[in-house]
Amino acid sequence: MSLFGTMKTAVSGMSAQANRLGTVGDNIANSSTTAYKGASTSFSSLVLPSTAGSYNSGGVETNVSYSISEQGALQYTTSKTDLAIQGDGFFVVQNAAGDTYLSRSGDFTKDENGFLVNSAGYTLLGYSYDAGTPTTVVNSYDGLIPINVGGNELSAVASTSGSLSGNLNSAAPVVTTDLPSANTEDVKVDMNSTLKTSLTSYDSLGNPIVYDFYFSKTGADPDAWSLTVYDAANASKAGSGSFPYQFEGSDVPPLLEDIQLEFDASGKLTTVDGLDELAITITDDNDNTSDVKIDLAKMTQLSANSNISKGSVNGSAPSAIKSVDIDASGTVNAVYADGSTRPLYQIAMATVESPDNLEVSSGNVYRTTSDSGVVTLGFAGASGFGKIVSGALETSNVDLAGELTEMIESQRSYSANSKVFQTGSDLMDVLINLVR
Repeated sequence: MSLFGTMKTAVSGMSAQANRLGTVGDNIANSSTTAYKGASTSFSSLVLPSTAGSYNSGGVETNVSYSISEQGALQYTTSKTDLAIQGDGFFVVQNAAGDTYLSRSGDFTKDENGFLVNSAGYTLLGYSYDAGTPTTVVNSYDGLIPINVGGNELSAVASTSGSLSGNLNSAAPVVTTDLPSANTEDVKVDMNSTLKTSLTSYDSLGNPIVYDFYFSKTGADPDAWSLTVYDAANASKAGSGSFPYQFEGSDVPPLLEDIQLEFDASGKLTTVDGLDELAITITDDNDNTSDVKIDLAKMTQLSANSNISKGSVNGSAPSAIKSVDIDASGTVNAVYADGSTRPLYQIAMATVESPDNLEVSSGNVYRTTSDSGVVTLGFAGASGFGKIVSGALETSNVDLAGELTEMIESQRSYSANSKVFQTGSDLMDVLINLVR
């Protein structure tokens, strides 16, 4: 056995324990860092070839690993843009240079330009709703853009769909003449003959458009009703009667829709204009106006007063973004001053086959390696991905009690290795003194 070999083995041991102390120090220093994943040091022996009667001491080498796949506890906050992942997956973020990373650090705040940026300066990425409902590019970051929730600009949303629900009195008399579609001054609008209701929709500029709906019973076998729709802006009052859509001479009546509704013996709506689809589509030739599809499936014809119990249309007038709301699927919704909402972005999530083999970079971010496997993109809540919790942060998974125990063990081992080195040095002195 070589005394120099013994001393080198002791130095190897001290170096290994110094590495262990280094990871303990990092863990303790980052015990309050959002979503920090603890580092640990593992040891493996170095064995040198020996001969009979002569042992060559080897040493020890260390390998540092991170418990990236271990979930940290969730801590709730008062900020809706604080995000935590409950389960598997990572946020996809970007630094100022445009490099893409993975991270679980979700302490995002809105910067001066409206982008969601975490405390390490990384910007959250997602898919925009500008081109419709987003879909992922499974194996690459293509299509991802920085999420911007700036709220100073006005936004209007054109109406495209709505619904009406209510009852039409089965005992109402059949109207044979002067239907609303005829635009005559003798049209009678009351609960006993013709029911009227209105819905407000919006064009692409946010201008309100009021549609007037007239329901008149036109047949008793089968039970049939006429539904006539007008744009309230076209009301004329040119005639002497009370009906607002009266035109003189050759003027074309501003009739938008005139369709037939049929009900079965139980009072359920069965067909709309002879079709099974229980909805109508209002087509308006006004500029900036989209077709609006109105669902009528919940209309009934029962022996009760005619009334419309509920009606709604999507879209909104011009309004500024007041706040943002992020749901468990990662949809970033703008909440406007008028209370309406609109989806802006879908937060992207990523996974790899072996998260613990990701490359760790400063700022609590990770990059893929050959050992971690390729990245797979998806959405929160889908198979293989956890859900997003808004108003919460994932805490560090460091156990302080365990780290302090590791520190004490490492200190003892370092001291023991130093004693081996000191003993080898003393024996070397004895050997050298033999020649004096």
